[in-house]
Amino acid sequence: MGERIAKASIEDVARLAGVSTATVSRTFSKPDMVSDKTRQRVRDAADQLDFYVSRTAGILKSGRLHRVALLFGGTRIDWFTAQIIEGLNSVFREAGYDLVVYPIGDERAQHAFFEEMPVRGNADAVIVSSFAVTDSQCGRLANVGIPVVGINSYCDEIAASVCIDDADAVRIAVRYLANLGHDHIAYVYEHFASGLRFSSFARIDAFRQACEDCEVGSNVRVTSDVIGVDAGPMARGEVVSAMLGAEHRPSALLFHQDSLAIPFFFTMQQNGIDIPREMSVMGFDDSTFAQDVGLTTVRQRPVRMAACAARKTIDLIEGREPAQRHETASTQLVIRTSAVCSRPA
Repeated sequence: MGERIAKASIEDVARLAGVSTATVSRTFSKPDMVSDKTRQRVRDAADQLDFYVSRTAGILKSGRLHRVALLFGGTRIDWFTAQIIEGLNSVFREAGYDLVVYPIGDERAQHAFFEEMPVRGNADAVIVSSFAVTDSQCGRLANVGIPVVGINSYCDEIAASVCIDDADAVRIAVRYLANLGHDHIAYVYEHFASGLRFSSFARIDAFRQACEDCEVGSNVRVTSDVIGVDAGPMARGEVVSAMLGAEHRPSALLFHQDSLAIPFFFTMQQNGIDIPREMSVMGFDDSTFAQDVGLTTVRQRPVRMAACAARKTIDLIEGREPAQRHETASTQLVIRTSAVCSRPA
């Protein structure tokens, strides 16, 4: 029988790395409290000695699972959600937290999650991305020590949040188009079938009000249309055909998100509409391919927002007060080639 090799201890790792056992412990339990250089030295020593920290032991000692739940509205991961996951993991991975992603397809799934979570207790915190939660849902989790953090999601009882100002961003977009001389602007969004209350709904009401408040030239009010479309190329074709046949079609389209604007961009071109000479097009997000097609858009930075939300979440889990519980993230108008001065009357 071969000789049995003893498992390396925390003292062995400390000795090899030339640090104290307390530093080794902090490296694995609170890595943000250890310098990058020391943290790497400890991890190299641990790898060399095949030392590992038992997750179960850590849970028993700290009472934490080192697991965070992310709720996003829908059943598929779109550009925005992918960016949120990237930003959260950039912070949680380094801090030793796992991220578990929960798609919330409708109101029933939302209700079920907040009913079951206090019983299951399988996460240290919950992050909600882009749809509304209620005060009672947040309070239900707070009663069992699970904070709820919002990314573009806010209510009075939410523990912390990072949100853009959707209404202000749309006002800036409408003013820009009006300044280009567009006096008839249409807002295009995709129908929401889930029943969830998405934060971006605020853009629609803000659009109507912004158009009422804007003037073009000498006291010419901006008129507005709001167009809801179904998903898919057939629906896009029907909307474009209707616009082509309209007696007074808009000279500019503002889309709810880039992922809707870009397919419409190509559908309109295929139907003989010259963008931007005949019709200006503007999106929202500054997502993948927006730059490639020259889409003028409103930029938000979900990776940066998610990283900020993750740091707030860790503070709340570990009993620290975040430096700022609720933050408004900036947006930026990105001017490219898809929107130009309105065609002459």
